[in-house]
Amino acid sequence: MRIVKLSSQSVAFPSPEAALHDPNGLLAIGGDLTPTRLLAAYERGIFPWYSPGEAILWWSPDPRAVLFPVEYHVSRSFKRFLRNPPFRITLNHDFAAVIAACSYRPDEGTWIGEEVQQAYLQLHHLGHAHSIEVWQGEELVGGLYGVAQGALFCGESMFSRTTNASKYALWAFCRHFAGYGGELVDCQVLNAHTARLGAREIPRRQFLQQLSNLQRRTLAPECWLPQVIPPQLVELPSQTD
Repeated sequence: MRIVKLSSQSVAFPSPEAALHDPNGLLAIGGDLTPTRLLAAYERGIFPWYSPGEAILWWSPDPRAVLFPVEYHVSRSFKRFLRNPPFRITLNHDFAAVIAACSYRPDEGTWIGEEVQQAYLQLHHLGHAHSIEVWQGEELVGGLYGVAQGALFCGESMFSRTTNASKYALWAFCRHFAGYGGELVDCQVLNAHTARLGAREIPRRQFLQQLSNLQRRTLAPECWLPQVIPPQLVELPSQTD
């Protein structure tokens, strides 16, 4: 197998099945981050991930990390936290601030450079990318952003500036998304943090089948309107592990 160099004249992508095994999921190089190309990628289970200043790399790993909202794991400590959380949750109130905060990783570097931020901000303005904000008073302390594909949400990144802020962001989003018929959150590649929250790996072939089925589902427009997510939507679950 070889890495495909994308044409500037077309937004077509090779089949995800042609991705490399090492590094896992690397499929193509080049192209751009126009809304048309980004949407063509997400529609096929492909996403960009690269270092600022370098060529754009496109990925579709196997296996794929996903989170079913009903499987969000609530630990005992987080259950105690949920009894009286100090946060307010909003949807699509400040996408630019969320993606900028996600990009700030001074100790490890970031792939979310200025080019990426502007590209996803365009997707947001077009109604395809969305953000969850976690506020403590008037301070933004956590959040996440991603791209909607019908009843599947492609999570891109999240951040936390205080204890439990990113956990609460994802918990609130899962409750909200599931309430409108959302069924699956794409986490791309499993890491220790998302695994603790209930994410797990499934074969890429299974993920692509889920994507094909769920992206044809249209959620009510109210799901993505800028709004405050009321506390009752993130209330304590009746049962936990």
